[in-house]
Amino acid sequence: MRMFVLAIVTTLAACGGKKAAEPAPVPAPVAAETKPAEKPADPAATPTPAPAPAPAPAPAPAAAPAPQPINEALMDPAKLTETAPASYKVNCKTTKGDFVVQVTRDWAPNGADRFFNLVKNGYYKDIPFFRVVEGFMAQFGIHGDPKLNDVWRNASIKDDAPKQSNTPGRITFATRGPDTRTVQLFINFGNNGRLDGMGFSPFGEVVSGMDIVNKLYNGYGEGAPRGKGPDQGRLQSEGNTYLRAEFGQMDYLVSADILP
Repeated sequence: MRMFVLAIVTTLAACGGKKAAEPAPVPAPVAAETKPAEKPADPAATPTPAPAPAPAPAPAPAAAPAPQPINEALMDPAKLTETAPASYKVNCKTTKGDFVVQVTRDWAPNGADRFFNLVKNGYYKDIPFFRVVEGFMAQFGIHGDPKLNDVWRNASIKDDAPKQSNTPGRITFATRGPDTRTVQLFINFGNNGRLDGMGFSPFGEVVSGMDIVNKLYNGYGEGAPRGKGPDQGRLQSEGNTYLRAEFGQMDYLVSADILP
């Protein structure tokens, strides 16, 4: 799956300069108390000090979430074609907190239907935000289980002509060319209207919790080889095992659920 706009889009992130905090003053040395010299102790009478206790072992790293059973319906994308409601909301639980997406089907019917079916059948569980670029967008959707990546990476849907712009908070499917949208999504941080003419069609927007989205860890930035982030090919084939071994600060979409 194409790493959308990797080679053609310039990150809008601005490097905000903050004045470095002044270092704390170094404490003044405390004068040692002067005592009269004492007669040296008899070495034989001086007990041998006990060995110091061994340092406490470092805490073990946090365990990865237990693998979730796969809904068998997800193994056949051709059957997940239910028409979505005209409007629906999805609660997205992340490792930073929750945010809510409202989808308007008229904006991008094919995208709204695909997202609805994926959420309804439990696809978006333990999903990494693997490409978070400050000021630009947060991308996610590759599954942590390689078996599902094998099933969905080429399960594409037809394009929707953009009716809305990629403004902050809007959610859009990633694409690697005409009619290639599958499961990868991104949420816009900045005003990315230049993507509209490239076929990136928003189908919904974050209506609460955008502050949570803004807190997603962005220290890895762009993916390999241009940045410090993960390689999408390895993520597809190795899943979250690869990420948890090499990108321990990455945030995850824990679950996504359609709200009543």
